[in-house]
Amino acid sequence: MLRNFTAFVGAIAVALGFASVSHAQAAKPIRVLLVCGGCCHDYAKQKDILAKGIAERANVEVTIAYDDDKGTKHFNPVYANPDWAKNFDVVIHDECTADVNKPEEVETVLKPHKEGLPGVVLHCGMHCYRTADWNKKGGVTPWFEFTGLQSTGHGAQLPIALHFVDTDSPITKGMQDWTTVNEELYNNYNDGKLFDTAKPLVRGKQTTKQRNGKERTDDNVVAWTNEYNGKARVFATTIGHNNATVADPRYLDMVTRGLLWATNHITDDGKPAAGYEPVKK
Repeated sequence: MLRNFTAFVGAIAVALGFASVSHAQAAKPIRVLLVCGGCCHDYAKQKDILAKGIAERANVEVTIAYDDDKGTKHFNPVYANPDWAKNFDVVIHDECTADVNKPEEVETVLKPHKEGLPGVVLHCGMHCYRTADWNKKGGVTPWFEFTGLQSTGHGAQLPIALHFVDTDSPITKGMQDWTTVNEELYNNYNDGKLFDTAKPLVRGKQTTKQRNGKERTDDNVVAWTNEYNGKARVFATTIGHNNATVADPRYLDMVTRGLLWATNHITDDGKPAAGYEPVKK
């Protein structure tokens, strides 16, 4: 029985802001599956903010698999179907389910990506599916191989100063540094190293006051790309805890570009490829 599951919210096609290509010329929309739910975040609102924001920026059709369970142990019911990713072009993983860690469950999530399905990983999606050795130095879990970075925790909610370290990537081309509202800075474990398959895009600095009164500044990668299993493109960012950040146009620009990059529908200057601009009805 599928418990605590708000069934797929159909195909959400919010299409605004279209200019350069007529509706008749538009390509078929990118079919996006947004998997979200679990602990610690306002997924009930964020799922709609993301779906609407991405569709305002690209020709997409977003299907939402929202699980309203608030814990870390509940496996999103969408994964009960062995063919859960069939007919989708990309999956956005926006779950917060750290204690879903049975190898067969993790394999269910990863299988279509191993076969080449692109992915986007947002915020707490990084801290999901914690199988053995997830918190050991140099720990390489199946999920971290997918995301491209080992992360084991985060600090307090405080502003993060974002710095774009790769300004040539189509995901970040023309974007400017900015500082978030209060957000969680996820650590980069294993001496701060990304896996060899991953490339950093954005770093984030956050200053905290320690118990001894001294200040400490942490500097971690907060957005990157990964080539998974030699087949699937993955865009990931650890930013996106609070609704204000998720709704920030700069955040939505970056996530949408990451999705377009993952599906190979982006130009060198960061625009949607021809036919993948948002469609005006």
